Amino acid sequence: MRQKQIHDSVSHTAGAAGIRCFMDVVAKEAEKYAADHTSPLSALLEEIEDFTLTQTPYPGMLTGRVEGRFLQLAIGLSGAQRIVDIGTFTGYSALAMAEVLPDDGRVLTIENNPGHAGIARNFFDRSPHGFKITLQVGEALEILGTLPDEQTDLVFIDADKQSYRAYYREAMRIVRAGGLILADNALWYGRVFNPKDDDSRAVAAFNEVVNADERVEKLFLTIRDGVYLIRKRASVGKTKGPGR
Repeated sequence: MRQKQIHDSVSHTAGAAGIRCFMDVVAKEAEKYAADHTSPLSALLEEIEDFTLTQTPYPGMLTGRVEGRFLQLAIGLSGAQRIVDIGTFTGYSALAMAEVLPDDGRVLTIENNPGHAGIARNFFDRSPHGFKITLQVGEALEILGTLPDEQTDLVFIDADKQSYRAYYREAMRIVRAGGLILADNALWYGRVFNPKDDDSRAVAAFNEVVNADERVEKLFLTIRDGVYLIRKRASVGKTKGPGR
C-alpha cells in the first residue's frame, strides 16, 4: 500500500545498541539517541522489526520503536479502545497498538497486499494479543466505507500516499468527537518541502488540508518521517471541512 521508491531513502546505519536509522531528514544522531532513550517494545515486535529489515525489500515502511511506543502512549493517554489501522504491512503498528489495549479493545487493520497480510497474520497468531486484531484484505476506502460514523477512537494512516486526503475524509467521518487521527510519513523524506512527484505532492497537499481544517486541533511532529497528530474537536458535528 505504500510506494516502492521509499527504499532508496533508507539508511541501515546502526548505533552501538543496534538501533537502525532510517531517515535522513531527521539527524541520524538524534534518531538513534531517541531510540536509545525510548522503552523497548515486546520481543515479538523486535522480531517483526528484524524480519522487516532483513527479509523485505522495503524496510523504510517499518513503524519502528520510537513511533511504536508513541502510538502506545497515545492510546494510553487518550483511552482509545476502538482503533483503525490503515496499512498493515508486516503487522508492527497493529500489534504495537493491540498490546496496550484492554481485552475488549479492538484493532481493525487494513491491507491490500495479500502477501503482506499473510506475513502479518502469522505474527498476530503468535501473539497473546492477536485476538484483539481483525485483519481485512482489500481496498482501504471500500472497507472504511462500511464503518459507522463516529464509532472509532483512533485512526492511524500509513498507506498509499496519493489517497491520504481520501483516508482523512473517511477518518473524520468514523472518528468520534475528541478522537485522534495520526498520519505517518507526513515529512515524506523531506520531499514535501519541494514536492516534484505525485506522492510528494499528495502528502504536501494532505498536510495543507489538515492545517486549514478548523474542525481539528493539530500538532506536526518530527518523529521519524513525520507524524501528524490530529484531534477532532468536540463541536464538529456534521460540518464539512477542507478537502471534502
